[in-house]
Amino acid sequence: MVFKKMLSAFGVGGPSVDTVLTNPNTRPGLTLDGQVNLVGGDAEAAIEQVVIGLVTRVEVEGHDTEYAGTMEFHRMAVSGPLKLAPKQQLSIPFQLPVPWETPITDVYGQRLHGMTMGLRTELAIARAVDKSDLDQVAVHPLPVHERILEAFQRLGFRFKHADLERGHIRGVQQTLPFYQEIEFFASPQYASTIREVELTFVTSQRGVEVILECDKRGGFLSAGHDAFGRYQVAHTDADRVDWAQVVDGWLRETTSRYGSLRSQYGPSHGHGHSRGHGMGGMVAGAALGVAGGMVAGEMIEDAFEGDFGGDFGGDE
Repeated sequence: MVFKKMLSAFGVGGPSVDTVLTNPNTRPGLTLDGQVNLVGGDAEAAIEQVVIGLVTRVEVEGHDTEYAGTMEFHRMAVSGPLKLAPKQQLSIPFQLPVPWETPITDVYGQRLHGMTMGLRTELAIARAVDKSDLDQVAVHPLPVHERILEAFQRLGFRFKHADLERGHIRGVQQTLPFYQEIEFFASPQYASTIREVELTFVTSQRGVEVILECDKRGGFLSAGHDAFGRYQVAHTDADRVDWAQVVDGWLRETTSRYGSLRSQYGPSHGHGHSRGHGMGGMVAGAALGVAGGMVAGEMIEDAFEGDFGGDFGGDE
């Protein structure tokens, strides 16, 4: 890894960059603190800017295809133009605000299977950009997220997988160009009506919009289908209610009012997804291609190469 940094975009003998996080653990709405350490190369370098950005892996669905790309979704310049003398060592401290909608990657100290998150450092010199330094980041749930996830566990649901889907959920205020789906296998007490549940949090400073998608089993004369529910909770509710009771109520309401929700969200189309369904009709304007909400308009397939494997973390 160190060798890779030395053979940077600036060639052997160019400046090197190493970012050190004070603590790689954070939560939505907090900050990531650290410093960017620069070391000058063999000659003086005129650095145009130093930028840090949060990158993650996102699923993108086309008409008949699905692929994962690495997307930078939040970036901040930590330095403007500066001169770096030969062998000069320079440390630039930073505090990067973590967006409220940043997806959760770790629960109870365990990586959610399917999630990746990193902080990438870019050094720009005379139109060459070195993006070699990437540091793993862990985003932990806020109290209200934690209580809802605990409630699913208490109700017997088993965690299956988590991923990020490119696009926006119709009718929901989103600032990021993707949303997280946390998937559970239904517990025995719900197994007669539900196969799986997908849970999405869209978080803001005020609270959390909770979106549930239940994969309903078919009945004697009816086919299975997806049912959706949307619920608003405040951060201050975290310790005020019995969340297992609340989540149970949400699930029962969501699976019982198929008709009204269906007309509200439109049909859910199968679209070649690995699960055979997704947010379907709820996803509006998931503009494909590299523009449309991508910070710096880029998908970097190899951003996670070398520093840590693409899908770090164990199974469950």
